[in-house]
Amino acid sequence: MATQTDRTFETRIDIPEDTREQVIELLNARLADTFDLYSQLKQAHWNVKGSDFYQLHLLYDQVAEDVFPFVDEIAERATQLGGLALGTARMAASASSLDEYPLDAIEGMETVTAVADRLAAYAAAVRSAIDTTAEWGDQSTSDLFTEISRTVDKYLWFVEAHQQG
Repeated sequence: MATQTDRTFETRIDIPEDTREQVIELLNARLADTFDLYSQLKQAHWNVKGSDFYQLHLLYDQVAEDVFPFVDEIAERATQLGGLALGTARMAASASSLDEYPLDAIEGMETVTAVADRLAAYAAAVRSAIDTTAEWGDQSTSDLFTEISRTVDKYLWFVEAHQQG
């Protein structure tokens, strides 16, 4: 018997049902990561300390602000394909592939390392999703992940620039 999370709805989208189910599962995995990434960015934003406080405080808030709409876009793509979006905070916490944000990362450069690590891991998962959904013939989802990848790569560059020089 199917569970609520396996439930699908009729759609006229011309992607085969078994493929749509795989894409929906992948979308929900990245949804969990995206929601988790957003919350970890806010954690860094709220708690950063040190001589770089102000610029990092603003940077993490900007990154979080630009990541947050992807939560909605990923969830809506899952429902467009006839699936359920699994997007509560509890669902995201239990399903995220990202490492937990270290609570002792408070000093500026500690937060830079923690944020850069999470952005890089997230970007890698998104890039994998680009290739996978393209192979499955879902160019629209692949394109959504490409948009996300470009944004996250830009912010990874911004954050990593604090470690370089």
